[in-house]
Amino acid sequence: MTANILDGHAHAQIVIDKVAHELDRLPHAPGLAVVLVGDDPASQIYVQSKVRMAERLGLRGEVERPPDDCSEADLLARIEALNARDDIDGILIQLPLPAHIDSLRVMAAVDPAKDVDGLHALNAGRLFHGDDALVPCTPLGCLRLIKSIRPDLTGAHAVVIGSSNIVGKPMAALLLQEHATVTQTHIHTRGISKICRQADILVSAVGKAGLVRGDWIKPQAIVIDVGTTRVEKPEGGYAVCGDVSFDEAVQVAGAITPVPRGVGPMTIACLMENTVKAAKARAARLQ
Repeated sequence: MTANILDGHAHAQIVIDKVAHELDRLPHAPGLAVVLVGDDPASQIYVQSKVRMAERLGLRGEVERPPDDCSEADLLARIEALNARDDIDGILIQLPLPAHIDSLRVMAAVDPAKDVDGLHALNAGRLFHGDDALVPCTPLGCLRLIKSIRPDLTGAHAVVIGSSNIVGKPMAALLLQEHATVTQTHIHTRGISKICRQADILVSAVGKAGLVRGDWIKPQAIVIDVGTTRVEKPEGGYAVCGDVSFDEAVQVAGAITPVPRGVGPMTIACLMENTVKAAKARAARLQ
């Protein structure tokens, strides 16, 4: 028996259709600004995908492109200007930032009401308190995929590999809100394979290709692979691989996301959803 393959594009389209319906209720097309520092090829591809989706939906997407050697002060000034613009409802800072820039300081500079990536400390705090918040897009997309297979997570044992502010920590918080029992692991966790074998739901977000082997997985578990690593191929070029050894895991799991075409499309769909949510909240405040 092989696992149910969770097609990220198909599930993302469900979210996009709901977003399109919400757009009809807004007095204006929401504006999304993406700030891309430098010319990292992978980041450029991600940004292009986000802006393309925004434009396809009828949102106004724009990209700020400060150079790689821009100062932190210049970047903060650009963010302040975006905060002040009435035609911008959502701001996303494409990570990673250059090493000379303090990422936490930059994220703290974004207006929390426009923080569509959910990384401002205020939104993170609201999430951990169980309050309404703009939630980081990738873990939100992961949760949607999980609940497409298992709508009620009460009592399920979920294991999250990774403890980043972008995915691991908010993923654990979202699963706790769904009344799952959550074990958070990371690269320093001892006996991690044994812990993973107990998981009804396994989410891996560490960026280490092939880390999770088939014998780490509980039969019929839901496996969500957030990792994306470029791996050189012997014949030249590279392949994009996830954290999970897919060919092994698909023989054991009940459902699994592929890499690519798994979590990635859901991340973009949830970004659009967050942008519309932010626009609706701003419109309500202005009434």
